[in-house]
Amino acid sequence: MPEMPTKLAEIVDEFAAAPRDVVLEMLLEYADVIPPLPPEIDRAGMEQVPECQTAFFLRAQVQPNGTVLTWFDCPPEAPTTRAFAGILADGLAGANAEQVLAVPDDLYQRMGLAQAISPLRVRGGTAILARLKRQVREQLG
Repeated sequence: MPEMPTKLAEIVDEFAAAPRDVVLEMLLEYADVIPPLPPEIDRAGMEQVPECQTAFFLRAQVQPNGTVLTWFDCPPEAPTTRAFAGILADGLAGANAEQVLAVPDDLYQRMGLAQAISPLRVRGGTAILARLKRQVREQLG
């Protein structure tokens, strides 16, 4: 059975082991990880995630070699949501479709984020992951 990518597993373990009072600080460091969208990608070709409190758009593309490219678009004034995307962007870089689909749906709970941020935000992050995985599944047909 495929496992989630090693890089993402390391991030999860790092968060899970961290003292509660630094988790939010650690999370927000990921808000700066998301690269800007390339010129050929815009929101029109992306899916909006309505569960997020801010305008959040994503796109996953399965490449011919099976690896998955991800794009995220989220305003800077939503640092927590950007951080969720940053964790996925970083943790899923170079991952293949099976690895992406192996990411547990309760990823953010496993990281201990449920104690550090509001349930509404955790729900938004969970929705981002769910939509990303759904896009990958649809492309695999």
